[in-house]
Amino acid sequence: MDMTISDAIERYISSVKLSRSAHTAMAYKNAMDSFVATLHDHRIDSATNLLGDLSEDSISWFADDLKGYAPTTERLYLTAASGFFNYIAAENLNQVNLPRIRLLIQQRARRPGIRLPQFPADAIEKVLEYSEGLINKPYEDPGERLINLRDRAFLLTLADTGLRVHEACALRRGDVDWFEGKAVIIGKGNRQDVVRFSTRATQALQDYLHERTATDGNTGKSLSSLPLFARHDKGSGKKIKPMTTTTGRNIVTARVVEVLGDTAAGTITPHSFRHYFVTRVLRASGNLKLAQELARHRNITVTQRYAHLSNDELDKGYWDAIEDKK
Repeated sequence: MDMTISDAIERYISSVKLSRSAHTAMAYKNAMDSFVATLHDHRIDSATNLLGDLSEDSISWFADDLKGYAPTTERLYLTAASGFFNYIAAENLNQVNLPRIRLLIQQRARRPGIRLPQFPADAIEKVLEYSEGLINKPYEDPGERLINLRDRAFLLTLADTGLRVHEACALRRGDVDWFEGKAVIIGKGNRQDVVRFSTRATQALQDYLHERTATDGNTGKSLSSLPLFARHDKGSGKKIKPMTTTTGRNIVTARVVEVLGDTAAGTITPHSFRHYFVTRVLRASGNLKLAQELARHRNITVTQRYAHLSNDELDKGYWDAIEDKK
């Protein structure tokens, strides 16, 4: 079909208007106007050149021209331009090598910046304070007390060791050296690592395991082979089965809701406790290398993402600096 590039763009924007909001359609139109400008810079007149004159390389030119834009605008405009090529192919207006379009965008577009997952430190501390008190929480049967002690030990362990949830769930009783307060684990990348336990986490674990004494002793297995954190649901029966990562996530969600209410569900995850741990180490020591080793980050640039001030600290620093001078 003999059709100019401009005619095809006009039809494309019209199709966008039918399926998207007016705001989105306007954003796509702005993107295609910029795309037309890029074509013009490469001596392609969209008003006179036919679609057959449009090559996949034009998406590379466009990506290069967008380097001066904000990353969000760049991504939006490239989405609009790639949508245009998809439209051409879907409507059989011209042959388009769509895999090459995707490859060129992947090669030329800036990668989105890595952002630290946000975690509410104050809320985590409230959950931890509540967790410490679970040892004194009233219970109706021994099974309920066992769950309270397990959840207390689990949450304090996550917060004070920096363990990932799957690492914590995989621990066995024999992995922990109670005299040294350490455990040897197989961590990320199948690497052997040493994890250190705080006094409060160690005590919480011992309280929990003491409550399990009778059950663990009746398994017929060596205590060292039994899971450190076990399931205590009806499905496990009288067996000592290791917790799954799903159980670990459910423990966090349930206790967060108990402390902070239903609206807090999902705001704190098991990994939030790891971020909390790394940030605490950094702020207490100021030692990036120490934080890297304790967090078991293989690349220190990962740890450097945590070397930032919280908004509260920035606010306080600002007002202390400005107000003191008045």
